[in-house]
Amino acid sequence: MKLQIDNLDGRGFVDYTSAMDGTRSPRVVRDHNKGAELEFSLIAVSPTFVVPATGARVILGKTNGQDVFTGYLTQAPSFEYLGWGERGPLYRYNLVARSDETLLDEKRTPDLCAFVARSAGGALQQLTQDVRPATFDTSSVQNLDALPSYSPSAQNKWSEQALEIARQARGTFRILNGALSFASTGVVSYALNESDPHFTAGGLKLQSVSALVNDMTVIGEVEPKSYVRDYFVGDGVTLKFHLSQAPFTKRSKTIFDEEYVSSALNPTLWNVTDPTGAISLSAGKLQLAGGTGSDGATTVAFVELVELGGVSILQHGDVMFSAASRGIVGGLYTAAIGSGFCLSGFQITPGGSESNIQAIVQGFPVGPTLSTIAGHHYVLTTRLYSLEIYREQQVFHSSVRTAGSGGWGGSTVLADVRMVLEVHDIDPANSGSLVAPSSVLFDGVIANAPAFCNYAPVNASNMQCAIAFTRFLSATDTEVRSALPGVSYRTRLVGALSEGAECTVISGSTLDFYPQYVPAPNELIEVHYRGSGRAMARVTNPASIAAQQRPNGDGVYGAVRHIKRPSPRTTTDCENAAIALLDDSVNTAWEGEYEVWSDFLPAAASDIFPGDALIINVPSRNAG
Repeated sequence: MKLQIDNLDGRGFVDYTSAMDGTRSPRVVRDHNKGAELEFSLIAVSPTFVVPATGARVILGKTNGQDVFTGYLTQAPSFEYLGWGERGPLYRYNLVARSDETLLDEKRTPDLCAFVARSAGGALQQLTQDVRPATFDTSSVQNLDALPSYSPSAQNKWSEQALEIARQARGTFRILNGALSFASTGVVSYALNESDPHFTAGGLKLQSVSALVNDMTVIGEVEPKSYVRDYFVGDGVTLKFHLSQAPFTKRSKTIFDEEYVSSALNPTLWNVTDPTGAISLSAGKLQLAGGTGSDGATTVAFVELVELGGVSILQHGDVMFSAASRGIVGGLYTAAIGSGFCLSGFQITPGGSESNIQAIVQGFPVGPTLSTIAGHHYVLTTRLYSLEIYREQQVFHSSVRTAGSGGWGGSTVLADVRMVLEVHDIDPANSGSLVAPSSVLFDGVIANAPAFCNYAPVNASNMQCAIAFTRFLSATDTEVRSALPGVSYRTRLVGALSEGAECTVISGSTLDFYPQYVPAPNELIEVHYRGSGRAMARVTNPASIAAQQRPNGDGVYGAVRHIKRPSPRTTTDCENAAIALLDDSVNTAWEGEYEVWSDFLPAAASDIFPGDALIINVPSRNAG
């Protein structure tokens, strides 16, 4: 072995091989998806010996140049007094180094939005880039499964979040010599055959484990259940209406609230394309002054996708126009901005010295046009209503069907989505306009809407305006519509009164209208939502049950499991998880260990890492 240490003292790497304690071999401890640790001891053998410092870079490798461990000393060495030598007291220095994850773990994770519909590898790459930009080589990171959603947390270290991502995709990551790799668990495999001349029979400890299950019940989260429609009739007085069930709702939360108070746009939130310098920040606003005249050339786009599931509110901003403008504000796009058509948004076109605002839906302008007035502010909002809360299933794997080989689940959930595009016109000279009703430019359903869209608050061909804020809210998953006698139904906006809404759902099962919007006599009210209940599924393996039948038993071996990662959010997810579990549990399970010199590793492997698979063929122990 060869040990090199860089004490960061300007001398670079120094060879410490001769100083290694011959009575204590260096010990590398590797754990699956948790990094590695090196324990070693040094003895001063020359007058030039320097005690390694905390934070020193450590590389342990084979004489053939292959690295076994790379990392950093995370604590000061401990001293053992050995006696008095020729040059004075003699000590043994016991040291511990942790692998390269140390550099990532010592940094706080930035405040990030949830990664939506990203591959597990893409999420891991993005997390690494955000924590330590341009520090690690991520070219060996494979995509694996798409994660419907993963929310990074500033409270957790990088390694804890990387472990979570790897668990959800059944993947294995490691960092060696500054290179991050990520692949499916078991994709690298080695055969252990007792016919191999280097097979060490005494080093193999193997035991069969009784883990047969052929009747699996999986319990998941609280899920959206029945499709509910409650009907009420207004009387001109009543503001409170009691729903028949408590609506299922994801936890209402603010995905982001950008008020543009910084000196530059946050790169963890926005991707900016601005070849002409038309975009700037000043006076607490996003300032737009121009553009290239082309669609998709000057944009501010959200870094993540928007899932069209449940109820979401996109407040594109308080916009104040300073001159005639052209572009799209608050666009949702089916593909890259400028290349895919705009599923919905607000089209801005010149109208003399002012501008016109009109809804654009599925690539075409629709509905009425609102002409802007100098000095007025326009709050543009898109409300999305889908009775399908989750638009993509979780993916579950067994040891047989690993990531990338086709697990169970992962299908897109089809759904129609109602879109309401509204404009709240605020006249600074009229305080009453703050609570005046919004103008609805479009209220309609898009059939078989895509599950995910790109979102761009700004797509400027030539925009002259200032935007005070942009918000993305996950709201109560309830849709409220009403109709006066002889009039078509319209969507009643749910939310805060200051946002131009007309009603809200509080206390779990009560619909409350604001006094300004009390339903009129004989006004028909419909409330659409999903009920809630525990997700659960039971799956059996008839072939295994038949094979296990005995005169004194029916062959059924049952079990109940609560799955944590990936979390089964629906009954379908529970069913897929149960199938994955049965794929392993109907077969014989083994546990054990194999101890052998590295020169005699199976299949002449140069090294073996946690997450590699070992295919055992030992007929003498009935294992194979």
